[in-house]
Amino acid sequence: MPKTSKVKKKVLKPKTKVVSKAKVVTKAPIKISKTYVPKDTEKYMCEKHKVFFRIKLTEWKKDLVKANNEALYNGNMDDNSISADVVDQASSYTDKNVEMKAINRQIKLISEIDKALARIREDTYGYCLDTAEPIGLKRLMARPVAKYTITAQEKHENNEKVHADD
Repeated sequence: MPKTSKVKKKVLKPKTKVVSKAKVVTKAPIKISKTYVPKDTEKYMCEKHKVFFRIKLTEWKKDLVKANNEALYNGNMDDNSISADVVDQASSYTDKNVEMKAINRQIKLISEIDKALARIREDTYGYCLDTAEPIGLKRLMARPVAKYTITAQEKHENNEKVHADD
């Protein structure tokens, strides 16, 4: 019997173009020490500044929420302390009223903190909403929810006074 040799046929594969995809670089989250304080020598609103203020605002919000919860649930906000003495009732009513006003102010402040955190995410934090100028680190350290430069804030307050007189 004659020997037959097996011949392997080459299978041609269609050539495909390799298209390089754009590199997506994910930044590692920036970590700062607990003692870090933003400095004027650093670039204004760099990532370290944003992380610092995000942490500061978040902790402030947690403290306010905790204080509000304690005041509402553990405080003397119940009406079970009705006294026969009219003066005691008036005093109790006044105390509750003052406490509720304080809680309402804190709720408004929590809302301002949420808006400031949103501005950090949108990269507009630290810049005046009117003029787009930097607010300044000293002002933000003193009032992290600041939306305006000092001059723009004064202008807003003067406008409020004018309209309040109307």
